[in-house]
Amino acid sequence: MNRRRWLTGAVATAATALLAACNQAGTRLAEQARRMGEGLTLRSQRLFLPPDALAPTYSRAQISPDFKANGSVDPAAADYKALKADGFAGYRLVIDGLVERPLSLSLEELRTRPAQSQITKHDCVEGWTSIAEWTGVRLETLLDEAGLKPQARYIVFHCFDALDQREDGERYYESIDLIDARHPQTILAWEMNGEVLPVPHGAPLRLRVERQLGYKHAKYIKRIEAVESFAHLGGGKGGYWEDRGYEWYAGI
Repeated sequence: MNRRRWLTGAVATAATALLAACNQAGTRLAEQARRMGEGLTLRSQRLFLPPDALAPTYSRAQISPDFKANGSVDPAAADYKALKADGFAGYRLVIDGLVERPLSLSLEELRTRPAQSQITKHDCVEGWTSIAEWTGVRLETLLDEAGLKPQARYIVFHCFDALDQREDGERYYESIDLIDARHPQTILAWEMNGEVLPVPHGAPLRLRVERQLGYKHAKYIKRIEAVESFAHLGGGKGGYWEDRGYEWYAGI
């Protein structure tokens, strides 16, 4: 009986180990397939779409009456709350990293740069869409002003908000490559539908990168960093949600 129990236990242990190994192998295969799919999406879009191909634009009559505020809607971080209490008068956008001339710009200084408005559709990974008008400065304008160094390959957006609303929580971040950074519709917006950008939608400054899904449109931007690689940031995948399994390239 003891030997039978031992054999039964041994078989069960072996079966469990085999199933675990199969599950691990399946997980690895699924991750590889996902990465291959992401790479194919990126290469296909880069191959078939010109770098400056525009996302569709809409009329003011098509603006959505209710634009859902997703993700963070009112950051609890002390540095953000202090700026909000002062109407963002003390806000400064820092642009640094692999640049020749690091910048620190107030909202008023940002507004002296050439502005553009665009009415575009926001596509959320959750399946909903909304249309709004956004006004701001082209990201390319600021990158040219700062002067990217030759080794710069990605632009990283460091944000004020932590989705868990803890002071020591992981702050949101996102990244895009230089093709999307220099796209004519990629702007840093300070207005929405003709009004000052509301806090739930990312005040004082948010990214609009119109050819990608909504989680790439970083809100509450604190700092913009030019980097050669984002492997050293967060979980090394290039963004808050990417570190949790989302695709880095979310082209639509």
